[in-house]
Amino acid sequence: MNIVAALLIFTVIVVVHEFGHFLLAKKNGVEVTEFSVGMGPRIITFCKTDKGMTCKLFCSQKLFEEREDWAHITKYSWKLFPIGGSCAMVGEDTEDESEGSFNSKGVWARFSVIFAGPFFNFILAFVFSIIILGNAGIDMPEVVQVLPGQPGEAAGVQEGDMVRSINGHKISIGREITTYLQLHPLTEDTVKVVVERDGKEKTLSIDPDYKTYLFGFSYPSDEKSKAEVSEVTDDGAFKKAGVKEKDTILEVNGTKVTNSGELSRIMEKYKTGKAVTFVVDRKGEEKTFQVTPKPYEGKTLGFAASKNEMKGPAAVLKYSVIEVKYWIETTVASLGQLVRGKVSRNDVSGVVGIVDAVGGVIDQSVEYGVKTVIINMLYMSVLLSANLGVMNLLPLPALDGGRLVFILIEAVRGKPVDREKEGFVHVIGFFLLMILMVLIMFNDIWKIIH
Repeated sequence: MNIVAALLIFTVIVVVHEFGHFLLAKKNGVEVTEFSVGMGPRIITFCKTDKGMTCKLFCSQKLFEEREDWAHITKYSWKLFPIGGSCAMVGEDTEDESEGSFNSKGVWARFSVIFAGPFFNFILAFVFSIIILGNAGIDMPEVVQVLPGQPGEAAGVQEGDMVRSINGHKISIGREITTYLQLHPLTEDTVKVVVERDGKEKTLSIDPDYKTYLFGFSYPSDEKSKAEVSEVTDDGAFKKAGVKEKDTILEVNGTKVTNSGELSRIMEKYKTGKAVTFVVDRKGEEKTFQVTPKPYEGKTLGFAASKNEMKGPAAVLKYSVIEVKYWIETTVASLGQLVRGKVSRNDVSGVVGIVDAVGGVIDQSVEYGVKTVIINMLYMSVLLSANLGVMNLLPLPALDGGRLVFILIEAVRGKPVDREKEGFVHVIGFFLLMILMVLIMFNDIWKIIH
């Protein structure tokens, strides 16, 4: 099921990309020989000839090329393997400059045909964002929690504040805060945070230095949930003391605990570094542990600002544009981090990694119902579609961006680069791209195994 869902998402994104090429090719008079969904052998092929609609099952490549009544018309195929799609144009990778060929068209006509693929990925991301935000709400950057004793509280951040910028970087949605801090780790002595409070903007200076003691565990954020240990860090105090995941905390230093909300309030009292006694329920058996927290020094803003709110149609359209912009900027910034060596190979994923990620999202969503699964699948589609659009615009051989570079060179110099040389560059780029994809695939498998 997870693999089917991932293939469906991937196919929709690629087919929409190819459909962008297809529409602009048709508009500019470029002959499209075939538009297909899927890859590999053809299952069914149909087209409109002078004698009307015709259809062929399991059409071979030889018949496809030699059938006279199919010449110079677009064939539509559904192929065996549900992975992606294609839009084949006359003369796209050859010297052909006959009427109707890709090369016979003007510079800007060809530019629009190539650019349309990535652009349609951004349109798809926008459409899916409208559906998501219309049903799940908009991720507003409203402060929902100010952690006691942390830098945000000391600087005067209050619940209900709307975060507008951090160090001059505009914040429009809640996730931008987390992403900004991931890409720009806190190193300054002070961080300038602009918040909107009661309709007025206030600039707060936050000293991000933070010292505390950590027990090394996490528990559900829902206050009414039972106080079950959901995660234990490998080198944390809980792990060292013997507390395990799925243990349910019953008492902290003699104080009874019935839910996560009570546990959260109690834990605020124990940041002194002294040993704390925990009584837990492990599969029906009570166990007692003495846990001495570890000292921790780091940098944090000390508040959380992300709250889903339902808005009207105008706001949904506005924030759908912001969502697409967010993912485009995040992808570009992540690529920059990769080039500068600040992203490890474990942070890079290919098709196998995407399938695994989609499966994880489905597994986590299924208990909340079909609607949640659909929304999260659409959310993954937005991320991947915007990502594919950006990646295809990279000025690398074999990618749309590489082809656009050659077209722009032609526009500047007034004549095209030698077609044979350009084709050679794209072929070499394609093989290098395939090698990279294989390496990424093995890296994905390695990460899953380990």
